Amino acid sequence: MHKKTLNLRKLFNRARALKCIALVLLSMALLSGCSSTKNTTDSLSSGLLLAEPEMLSTKAQLAVAHYTNSLYRLQFTEQERAEMLFQRGLAFDSLGLISLARRDYAESIVLKPRFAQAHNSLGVLYTQANMHMQAYDAFDASLEIDPSYNFALLNRAIALYYGGRAQLAVDDTSTYLAQDPTDPFRLLWHFIVYRESSNDEAAKIMLNKARGALFEQNWASSLADYYLGIVNESAVIAALLRDVTSQTQLNHRLCEAYFYLGKHSAYLGKYTKAENYFKLSLSTNVFEYIEHKYARIELAKVRRARLDEMQAQ
Repeated sequence: MHKKTLNLRKLFNRARALKCIALVLLSMALLSGCSSTKNTTDSLSSGLLLAEPEMLSTKAQLAVAHYTNSLYRLQFTEQERAEMLFQRGLAFDSLGLISLARRDYAESIVLKPRFAQAHNSLGVLYTQANMHMQAYDAFDASLEIDPSYNFALLNRAIALYYGGRAQLAVDDTSTYLAQDPTDPFRLLWHFIVYRESSNDEAAKIMLNKARGALFEQNWASSLADYYLGIVNESAVIAALLRDVTSQTQLNHRLCEAYFYLGKHSAYLGKYTKAENYFKLSLSTNVFEYIEHKYARIELAKVRRARLDEMQAQ
């Protein structure tokens, strides 16, 4: 009986995944349809079918309850309290409760000033809020405390990029990429920042040269090919679906893919298409991924660009 139940569960999960994949492919078809018309008339976002959003993590919710109960009921040293506040902040962050997360990160730093991870996490939230100077200070502090904390290096570059200082961000993305040239996402961010600070042709030359270090079996390598114009959006989606084994894995990949597809669409001036992609990335509810964290900033940028274009006409 138990074995039969497990088999039925596997069949159910497989059917659920197939249904989600079908919805994703239909979404891609609709997006392709959008791209064939002008930006002023190709508004099909209301008809898009989305992948099933991630449910709010039960583990994170229980972690919030546990840390809150402990912080108010038990006695801790300042160092211990700082660590618990940071962990609760991470749980809040993963649930999309960024104001509560920011308060916990800030309080943990008061208790433990030399807390590299807390400075980094606080800096990301400052970037999301367009508080760029505070973000720079947070990432500088993180790297001063722990120069090997590589996440702060990438996040500082992203903050500089969104703060209009892409030229300064290039050094950080270059260093970050050099630490692992096989990582497609490191390469994509270096390309995005490098293109902003120079031009499309120079950035593509760099991307084409660096592409050879990526592993073909990594689905995200297809995003580099997409930026080079070698493959289309459908090929990117096909690559990410290749070895998906769970709904959660699918949502994580879709969050990433839609963000980078949106970035390129926005660069090409396909604003409606870009908006749709960023909304699709947000719809996954993968709050802890930087692609989800910055998709809303990208939406605002696209809307400003569209308004500037309309005013210029």
